[in-house]
Amino acid sequence: MVELVRLDQPRKGALLLATSALLFALMGILIREVSVGVNNENVVFFRNLLGVVFFLPMILVKGFAPFRTQRLGRHFMRTFYGLGAMYCFFYAIAHLPLADAMVFTYAAPVFTPLLAWWWLRESLTPRMMFMVLLGFAGVLLVAKPSGALFDPIGLVGIAASLLAACAFVSIRVMSSTEPATRMVFYFAFFSTLLSSIPLLWAWQPLTGTQLGMLISIGLVATVSQLIMSKAYTLAPPGKIGPLSYLAIVFSGLFAWFLWDEVPDISSFVGAGLIFASTLISIAMPGAQAKPRQSGV
Repeated sequence: MVELVRLDQPRKGALLLATSALLFALMGILIREVSVGVNNENVVFFRNLLGVVFFLPMILVKGFAPFRTQRLGRHFMRTFYGLGAMYCFFYAIAHLPLADAMVFTYAAPVFTPLLAWWWLRESLTPRMMFMVLLGFAGVLLVAKPSGALFDPIGLVGIAASLLAACAFVSIRVMSSTEPATRMVFYFAFFSTLLSSIPLLWAWQPLTGTQLGMLISIGLVATVSQLIMSKAYTLAPPGKIGPLSYLAIVFSGLFAWFLWDEVPDISSFVGAGLIFASTLISIAMPGAQAKPRQSGV
């Protein structure tokens, strides 16, 4: 197994993660539109299926060699975390106010530095935790969750955040031998197989417009995931994780432009806190690359 080095380039990683956040926000807009007539099971399946289709040209040109791996078990576990987070998040959306569900989604960076410290023994400094909590305070101001946040169903939302954080850290774990393209391919492949099972009872006919939107969601999600995976191979999750908070700012801007949902003062203050936390991320210095252990 070829060993690489664990990179620590927070500025490059932060720029890529911010780009990923923009694409995830665009994906959220598309999901909001298509979900009016398409159930969650179909949205999740097509979002994953298009990830596999995305890689078909590469397979036809280069064969399967770029995707050969000795860490199939870790790819499956990364899929378990990511797909579990996806289903929990959709369940939270169905049973909680949207603002509460969004808070759970963007709570993942709160857990990520702790998991990276425990799992990978990467640094966890007071500055990093301040940066994470500052960004999360901004998310609360933008989303303005209701008291339903403390509903027992909220445990599902917490599970979504924890599973998403595990997925982010698992990307960092596998980056010792696995490039971003390979990680995203196996996530899409395993997720497609698993998310096809609910279609046995939840399949529905689709119109041409709905199918076109589902294809767009899958393509945007796959590109965003490729960029996100690359970002987490370049820098520790604890340093750049708060950049994912930008997705809620971008979502607010899209909603303002598309549906005239004008943000209030607290939203602007929250956006300012989110940007402040991301600037701290970008300003953090990199460190010397450290050898990776092949067993990690």
